[in-house]
Amino acid sequence: MADFKAVINDVKSGRSHNVTVSGHHANSLIGKNIGEIIDGIFVGLPGYKLKITGGSDGNGTPMRGDLPGNKRRKILLSDSLGFHEKYPGERRRKALRCSAISSEIVQINMAVAEYGPKSIEETLAPAEPAKEK
Repeated sequence: MADFKAVINDVKSGRSHNVTVSGHHANSLIGKNIGEIIDGIFVGLPGYKLKITGGSDGNGTPMRGDLPGNKRRKILLSDSLGFHEKYPGERRRKALRCSAISSEIVQINMAVAEYGPKSIEETLAPAEPAKEK
């Protein structure tokens, strides 16, 4: 059984929201790739459409959208996503995660592609019990 932390970025307000995804919703996210648009019901946001923008595994290794598969690979990088050079022309072999979500992924980054009827704060806020006077 996989458990993920989904970080959902609200592009209108600029705020990010953390949601824990577990159970059958988490299992349905396995195999999805960076750049895919998924239904918000998987993270508790019915009516929303979310775009997967990245993620990382338990060691903090980032995912990269242009690597096919779901493994960790060591690739030679110049200045790009996953490595920033200290001097011009520097290259280094770095470990990066491929673009598909697997059970080793811990965090999934998402951005809102289409908004639903309620705001994200209203939908994700825990229901508070009514106070009696």
